[in-house]
Amino acid sequence: MSRLDEIDKMILSLLAENPEISQSEMANFLRISQPAVSMRLRELKKRGIVSHFVGVNLRRADLCLAKVDITCSDTEPLLRLFEKCPRCWNVLVTSGRHNLCLFFVSEDLTSLHACIDQHIRTQPHINEVEFNLVITPLKDLVLPLKITKEKQEISPCEKSCSDCAYYLPGRCLGCPSTTFYKGEILG
Repeated sequence: MSRLDEIDKMILSLLAENPEISQSEMANFLRISQPAVSMRLRELKKRGIVSHFVGVNLRRADLCLAKVDITCSDTEPLLRLFEKCPRCWNVLVTSGRHNLCLFFVSEDLTSLHACIDQHIRTQPHINEVEFNLVITPLKDLVLPLKITKEKQEISPCEKSCSDCAYYLPGRCLGCPSTTFYKGEILG
């Protein structure tokens, strides 16, 4: 794979600063032709270096983000468990004291707490859980969300909110992929 030259790096920088920037604006800034910018963008996309996604600005949507670091004896069951979870933004396999880092999104803190308590702390192969709330990101944080079109009675983790000790007394909004969900954004 060929390296990025200075113009490619500038294109990436301009896109990171303003994803809506036009090719003409980039061309003017870089002092190259618009077709040259188009060709470079096409190549960067083909190589998988540039991709586009639509996401939600967490701060502006008033969503909460939690970072959960876990030490466990087997990462595979958790990777499978959260693969389709609508609250789980991403899971990273890491090195160091913790071997998994998970990110969860919710409209409220109690639903995050319920999710962690019900689906992580109860797992037998987990040795340690560190739950941290992201208070304020330095920059706007835009995340793609998993919004389920067809609601089910049972969640992707094969649980029912109707049996949940957190959902019944109103301490959780429910799973966004189920018919029980009471939130507004994720479902």
